Amino acid sequence: MAYCMESALLLLLLLLGSASFTDGNRCVDAAEACTADERCQQLRSEYVARCLGRAAPGGRPGLGDCVRSRCRRALRRFFARGPPALTHALLFCGCEGPACAERRRQTFAPACAFSGQGSVPPSCLEPLERCERSRLCRPRLLAFQASCAPAPGSRARCPEEGGPRCLRAYAGLVGTVVTPNYLDNVSARVAPWCGCEASGNRREECEAFRKLFTRNPCLDGAIQAFDSLQPSVLQDQTAGCCFLRVSWLYALAALALQALL
Repeated sequence: MAYCMESALLLLLLLLGSASFTDGNRCVDAAEACTADERCQQLRSEYVARCLGRAAPGGRPGLGDCVRSRCRRALRRFFARGPPALTHALLFCGCEGPACAERRRQTFAPACAFSGQGSVPPSCLEPLERCERSRLCRPRLLAFQASCAPAPGSRARCPEEGGPRCLRAYAGLVGTVVTPNYLDNVSARVAPWCGCEASGNRREECEAFRKLFTRNPCLDGAIQAFDSLQPSVLQDQTAGCCFLRVSWLYALAALALQALL
């Protein structure tokens, strides 16, 4: 019963969040929804605590540093054990302005989890080779390639109903050596923190790997589709256990707004 009441409260929060208070900022809505869910908030607090600061050279943290391996482990736990509707809402929330987009880009602590040492990104061949040697990373990368690869025979070049599977596979890469993130605060472009300028005669191989993220219509379409459905996805996460009528919650929301006026 307590869980159902928490779920009702979460849905009420989402409905209130759709009003002008958040100005349509779905990243704020997603963060507030996660905060209202005990499991999501617990796992989120864990990775925030583990990922504070910048990764220390040589793996020995000093004041203000983090241990990258612990940060990435906490990120993997967040996506493996958190409610998918809420974890994906944080990862794939849509933005219309640079402030929201920068908040989204910073959500998963890039200074610790994504960026390498120094200001110049490494060649993508380096994390790719490390991933292919890792028993943890390799199957996740293969799953991403299989789930998000364009299908030559389909009308949209992507497998039908493959969007959710693609997003799950993408989220599975967060917390690995090829952890992707948004590249800037003015677009929805994603990629691992790496480049191909220093790849020598293997640049074509490097570019092919990077294009799995930067020029992947299936991944782009899956993210856009999730963003368009995000409000209903979050509501379904909470409505299932209690079978609460949305109209009743709108009435509660109206009463809550009246109490605030």
